[in-house]
Amino acid sequence: MKLHMYFARRFAMTFLGVFIVFFGILTLLDIVEQMRKFSDANIGFGAAAELSILSVPESLYRILPLVVILATLALFLGLARSSELVVTRAAGRSALRALIAPVITALLIGVLGVTVMNPIVAATQQQYEIKSDQYRPTTASILSISEEGLWFRQGRATGQSVIRADRANPEGTVFYNATFVDFDIDGYGVRRIEAESAELGAGVWVLKDAKVWALRSQVNPELGAERHDLIQLGTDLTQEQIKDSFAQPSAIPIWELPSFISDLNRAGFSARLHKVWLHTELALPALLASMVLIGAGFTLRHTRFGRTGQMVLMALLMGLAVFFLRNFAQILGEDGQIPVILAAWSPPIAAILLSLGLLLHLEDG
Repeated sequence: MKLHMYFARRFAMTFLGVFIVFFGILTLLDIVEQMRKFSDANIGFGAAAELSILSVPESLYRILPLVVILATLALFLGLARSSELVVTRAAGRSALRALIAPVITALLIGVLGVTVMNPIVAATQQQYEIKSDQYRPTTASILSISEEGLWFRQGRATGQSVIRADRANPEGTVFYNATFVDFDIDGYGVRRIEAESAELGAGVWVLKDAKVWALRSQVNPELGAERHDLIQLGTDLTQEQIKDSFAQPSAIPIWELPSFISDLNRAGFSARLHKVWLHTELALPALLASMVLIGAGFTLRHTRFGRTGQMVLMALLMGLAVFFLRNFAQILGEDGQIPVILAAWSPPIAAILLSLGLLLHLEDG
């Protein structure tokens, strides 16, 4: 038990050291990128550093599997140089049993990443968007999806328009049971329109079976309400802007993601992107465990056998291959080419089985 605790502590400390190094490097690089990105706003070093602190957690979270495999390589290379693995084998412990503690530690890191780091990354990403909007003009509509339906707004030269709809088609071009409320620049209501459907065309809303209330011209707007079979309203919104207004899956804490998926389905939009992201996050602990097994498969040997550099390179290449395979499967899942479960879980499971086969071949083959 003490030996397992020793290996677990060594792996955790190595992982923490690699994590801190990557955080420092990514922060310095991101500060330069933020100053270049917002050069028109003439932001200073302090503002760039603030934006970088909010942006780096997402980048670091995405490369967490690579951090784990680097920590694994550093751990087992260190154990091999100090001959601790030789002593472990001489004491009657097999090399595979020595992997139990690092694998469990990697699983715990993955669980902490999903349950703790994921919400932190979502919060910092949202704050980054808010802060960055202060340094750049924003023209996209602001859209919100809840149990009450869809809410978004569009800007006009004379004010703002708030639009609500019960649901929409999957393409985001037709909204049903839509309500348009126009406000002037002082925030007072000017007009209200309720339509059976509102279709977004090229620079125009086409409202069918609509009822219009003039809110400011009469004491009782209902007396002057008018019905129209067809109304056209000018707009600068596009289908791309509406879809871009959806919250990215990474910006939603994993605890809130299931309810957001339900709201998307209720509103008529496809939630496949968010489903794939949810299952990919749930599969993160398995992916980190596979990275430990991959790294151990090539470095769980004494340095006197030579070819250490080649083995490290092969381990890194295999880890990168699994990392990119996971991203590729995620894209296929988002496009509907393969099932969601297969897209999220097949890469880590395949990596675990392949690395276990390699370990069994090298140790007992």
